[in-house]
Amino acid sequence: MNFHELFDLKDKVALITGGGRGLGEQIAEIYAERGCQLALCSRKKANCDEVADTLSNKYGVKAIGYELNVTSETSVLSVVEKVIHDFGKIDILVNNSGATWGAPVEEMPLGAWKKVIDVNVTGTFLLSQAVGKHMIARKQGKIINIASAAGLTVREPEVTNTIGYTTSKAAVIHFTKDLAMKWARHHIYVNAIAPGMFRTKMSAGILKKDEEAVLKTIPLRKIGDEHMLKGAAIYLASSASDFVTGTVLSVDGGSTL
Repeated sequence: MNFHELFDLKDKVALITGGGRGLGEQIAEIYAERGCQLALCSRKKANCDEVADTLSNKYGVKAIGYELNVTSETSVLSVVEKVIHDFGKIDILVNNSGATWGAPVEEMPLGAWKKVIDVNVTGTFLLSQAVGKHMIARKQGKIINIASAAGLTVREPEVTNTIGYTTSKAAVIHFTKDLAMKWARHHIYVNAIAPGMFRTKMSAGILKKDEEAVLKTIPLRKIGDEHMLKGAAIYLASSASDFVTGTVLSVDGGSTL
């Protein structure tokens, strides 16, 4: 198998949650460039539709946007059924939808805690379960969970104060490892990417508050740009990672060292 075959996604179908902006959009683009068909899902369907149209026109792949509430089992089951109907299959699942909330632990509202856990953890479970049943029947599949460097380390409150988010991402990391063990017998690969600090809507508040303080926690002394996650995403989705499961690939400039 040559280099191009290792990283080829032609005729594969990827369902990407949170695919209408940020890291999800970046992952969608590199997949489209490698020939992958795309089901882009989020609460804001218009964003997914826009990205789908752009990538379809640019790369000539089939791409469709869907409205999805990852915390609703009914919504998840409905969308997964639609995607399988529209594309015939799902080869790759990227659990990228995420939520955060910044507040001191002693002041964090219970509702905020529940929202973050529901989106980041329950959403990952519901999508993995629904798509996983389809993958088990086909005896193949790749699941990529977007965790976070924040789930692997802790920082002073002056740097980050998002205990719901960090807890949820630590849960996603363990979920990844446990699910990889459970579904290896079905030839389903389950891995996670743990991004560090990237310039996204979610990180804007932290960077605006004190970017210099954040940079001091990153050995490479830089913030991730719109291209730096693409290599990890294509690796874990393609044949290049066919002997890799249950791993967490940190893409963080060394912040978790």
